[in-house]
Amino acid sequence: MAAAAALRPALSQAGPEHRASLLCTPKHRVSASASRRSLRFTARASSNPGAQVSIPKQWYNLIADLPVKPPPPLHPQTHQPLNPSDLSPLFPDELIRQEVTDERFVDIPEEVIDVYKLWRPTPLIRARRLEKLLGTPAKIYYKYEGTSPAGSHKPNTAVPQAWYNAAAGVKNVVTETGAGQWGSALSFASSLFGLNCEVWQVRASFDQKPYRRLMMETWGAKVHPSPSTATEAGKRILEADPSSPGSLGIAISEAVEVAATNADTKYCLGSVLNHVLLHQTVIGEECLEQLAALGETPDVVIGCTGGGSNFGGLAFPFLREKLRGNMSPAFRAVEPAACPTLTKGVYAYDFGDTAGLTPLMKMHTLGHGFVPDPIHAGGLRYHGMAPLISHVYELGFMDAIAIQQTECFQAALQFARTEGIIPAPEPTHAIAAAIREALECKRTGEEKVILMAMCGHGHFDLAAYEKYLRGDMVDLSHPAEKLEASLAAVPKV
Repeated sequence: MAAAAALRPALSQAGPEHRASLLCTPKHRVSASASRRSLRFTARASSNPGAQVSIPKQWYNLIADLPVKPPPPLHPQTHQPLNPSDLSPLFPDELIRQEVTDERFVDIPEEVIDVYKLWRPTPLIRARRLEKLLGTPAKIYYKYEGTSPAGSHKPNTAVPQAWYNAAAGVKNVVTETGAGQWGSALSFASSLFGLNCEVWQVRASFDQKPYRRLMMETWGAKVHPSPSTATEAGKRILEADPSSPGSLGIAISEAVEVAATNADTKYCLGSVLNHVLLHQTVIGEECLEQLAALGETPDVVIGCTGGGSNFGGLAFPFLREKLRGNMSPAFRAVEPAACPTLTKGVYAYDFGDTAGLTPLMKMHTLGHGFVPDPIHAGGLRYHGMAPLISHVYELGFMDAIAIQQTECFQAALQFARTEGIIPAPEPTHAIAAAIREALECKRTGEEKVILMAMCGHGHFDLAAYEKYLRGDMVDLSHPAEKLEASLAAVPKV
């Protein structure tokens, strides 16, 4: 596929203090390890005259470097380790191979890199104005993924998933989406490779974010509110609760049902699975190069977590370098208080969907029947956490905190009014945690380097900002009795 015109970072809109921290040149890499990494990158000119930036040529697989391998997924009926062939009704062969591989690096197809060039590399920006507002001695950097056509990090995996399906002769793909970022990304990618795309969007977000639905439809997708009457799983949910706000678990059940019962259709997932986190490591690999050019290493890496792809995509390459002894950052996952999977869930085998159609995965879970309250960060309303991130958490390589949405939106206003970008509700959690860290540095005088994931913009989420600005937003929690009931239904393995 011929490369389309590059979507260039708006360097002309950045102040002088920002330009030095934007996309950086391979010739300025400062470490031997960075030089070795350059073999896995391809250069592309940026809008900064004479500058070259790096797009990874390979995805990174953290499993290859972990001292203890993660537990295998289990067959839902036999509770025996899953055979890769069991996934064939859902995924093409190459994605199944990536899901189970122990290889350290996986080559990115040239056709995928060609599409990545529409927006990659993404900018690394130092938030100097936010630092000044907070009066902190800390340096705050954010890796901004909102420059993609869909406005988030999700196309990093949507494009290869669509390409591998098209290469395998698949005609139709189905998926779920929460806030709509993943559905938008897959709709965009499907339009490039001639796939028909059908999306089940969580009802609460379907109602809150009509322009996300219109974005998906503009790229040719068919969008259902979930739970829907188009599937047996959706019908059962609506019979029990006609006013159900839906959840990612329910929407996954609907999409998986359609894929499993139609031979010409495959399922695509926007988070949670190993191959999805693998694709997202383009974020961290680029960021390693950018920070190396600045002579910086992070003291703490922060990202929001729902299913885990955004956090893992940034953190995993840095964790590799920590395991090699090249740096020593802390890693902090931030989740909504209304859906505190890591901080309040149990580490157990559970279904990835509400209806129990998926394999059993060892993960932190609130129970596959848990339906979170309809917070505005729809992309974080998932009952489970990526098995690989759950495993890393169990190994003690990262920590996790939960934050209420009003604190997150207050942090978002501070960010928007200093850095100019209106964040999606999901990364407001990372911003709130970064502000907490920066204010602690102000108290102690530590000059830490804080790196956070800014996974997308909030241009389609302004109704949430309106609610916050009117004073109508309230904090939502996880009722103890609801959590107890859902955890009681976790399979006994």
